[in-house]
Amino acid sequence: MSALLLDTHVWLWYAEGVARRLKPSVVNQIEDALLTNRLHVSAVSVWEIGLLVAKNRITLSAPVKDWVQHAATIPGLRLSPLDWQSALESTVLPGMPHADPADRLLVATARISGYTLVTRDQKILDYGKAGHINVLAA
Repeated sequence: MSALLLDTHVWLWYAEGVARRLKPSVVNQIEDALLTNRLHVSAVSVWEIGLLVAKNRITLSAPVKDWVQHAATIPGLRLSPLDWQSALESTVLPGMPHADPADRLLVATARISGYTLVTRDQKILDYGKAGHINVLAA
């Protein structure tokens, strides 16, 4: 199985301890990926969570800086930086209906790195069904 890249909301739910929002089979795959160092979170998700907190759209269990420091250091989790290839790819995604910059960057990162993107975002799931990326429905 390929490495997994968590969409921002999936990382948030998992790190906040509300994995019950995720399918049990997905939680099992996330935990297996943790054990084998195949679980990734993008720096884009750190940025997105910071924005959501700043706009009062989400509340975390700790101040955002503390939350990210904890959630990004879950044993076995790898924080993936945004590279120029993914940034550029996000501007030319074939058939991508999503206008959200964070989602475009996550999709591009998954495409460039060969990750399976774990998400509940229907537009991204449909994009995966069209064969553009590997997805796992959360």
